[in-house]
Amino acid sequence: MSYKSGRHFLQIPGPSPVPERLVRAMSQAVIDHRGPEFGELGRDVLAGIKRIFQTDSPVVIYPASGTGAWEAALVNTLSPGDRVLMCETGQFATLWHELATRLGVEVEFLPGDWRHGADPVAIAERLSRDTEHHIQAVCVVHNETSTGVTSRIADIRQAINGTGHPALFMVDTISGLASAEYKHDEWGVDVTVSGSQKGLMLPPGISFNALSDKALARSKQSALPKSYWDWASMLAGNATGYFPYTPATNLLYGLKEAIAMLEEEGLDNIFARHQRHAEATRRAVQAWGLEVLCLNPEEYSPVLTTVLLPEGQDADALRKVILERFDMSLGAGLGKLKGRVFRIGHLGDINDLTLLGTLAGVEMGLVAAGVPHSPGGVQAAMRFLADH
Repeated sequence: MSYKSGRHFLQIPGPSPVPERLVRAMSQAVIDHRGPEFGELGRDVLAGIKRIFQTDSPVVIYPASGTGAWEAALVNTLSPGDRVLMCETGQFATLWHELATRLGVEVEFLPGDWRHGADPVAIAERLSRDTEHHIQAVCVVHNETSTGVTSRIADIRQAINGTGHPALFMVDTISGLASAEYKHDEWGVDVTVSGSQKGLMLPPGISFNALSDKALARSKQSALPKSYWDWASMLAGNATGYFPYTPATNLLYGLKEAIAMLEEEGLDNIFARHQRHAEATRRAVQAWGLEVLCLNPEEYSPVLTTVLLPEGQDADALRKVILERFDMSLGAGLGKLKGRVFRIGHLGDINDLTLLGTLAGVEMGLVAAGVPHSPGGVQAAMRFLADH
C-alpha cells in the first residue's frame, strides 16, 4: 500500500478517534496492580466514572468489551428461566436478546421497525398485563448504534413506574455515555451498561455496570452462574481501589485522563455540542435529498446519523469509494440494514471543522459513486454551524 498523506477520518460511530492527550496518558509504564500507587489510581477512576454516569451508586469496571458488561448485568440479577422484556430497536438490541437467550433467560422481544426507539406505552401495556410479576427485568438500548435512534429512557422509567411493576430496569448506553444526556440516578435505572470506546474516547477494552441499591439487593438472590462477572467480588476489591483479577492498567490511566477532559468541558456543554453537530449533519442529509433513518425527531441520536439510500443504491459500494478516494471510514449497515444505509459518527473529540471535513467527504463520495442527490449539503451544515 502506498502512503496516504493527512490523517485518516475515522467517522464510524465507535470506536471513536483517541485524542493525543489520552494516547500520552496510556503510554505510561505499567505499575504493580497490587501496590499503593495502583490503589490511588483505582480510587480515582472509580469515583470519577460515577460522576460521568451521574450516580452516587457503585460503578463496576471490567476489562472487557460492552458485550461482557451486557452479560454481567444479566448474570448478576437473574436466575435460570427468569423472564425479561426487551425491545427490538436495532441490531444491538437483537444481539443482547440473543445473549440473554443463550444464558437460559426467557426473553420476550417487543417487535420494532428499527426506525423508532423503545415505546414507553407498549412497555407499560405489557407490564400491566403481567399481574403475577413473572417479568423480572426490562432491558432497553438507549442509543441504538445501528439505527441512529435514541430511546427516551426517562419516559420509559415513568411508564414502568405508572404500572407499579417491580421489574428491574436495565439500559445499554454503550454508545450514549458522555455523548448523549444520561442520568442513571435521576432516571431510575437499575443497571446501566457502557463501554470505553465511544464517548469516553478510549480504545475498546473496558466496560461498565452502574448499579442501583435495588439491583444490588436482587444480585443476592441471582442464581445464574458467574465468576469473572461477579459484582460481589469486584465491589469487595473496589472498596480500596483494587480489583479481584488483573485490571487493564493502561486503559485506566486513559480513563482517568478522559474523565478529566470531560469535566473540563463540562457534561452539559458536551451534550449540547453533540446535539449541534447532529443537527448540522441532518441538515446536510436533507439538503442532499436523502433520508435520515430515524423517523421521530424526539429520538434523533446526537451520536450518529444513519442515512438511508434510495432503492437500488448500494451503501457498501458508496462507503468503499469514500474510503479509497478520501481515506474516510463510515459505519456500515448492520443486520436488516446491511447495504441499505451508511452511518456517520459525530461523537467524541470532534469540532466544527472535523464535522465539515466529514460531510465534504460524504458529498464528494456521493458524486464519485454516482448516487443520485442534490448538491449543497456541506453548505447547509456550514450555514447552521455559523449561525449557532
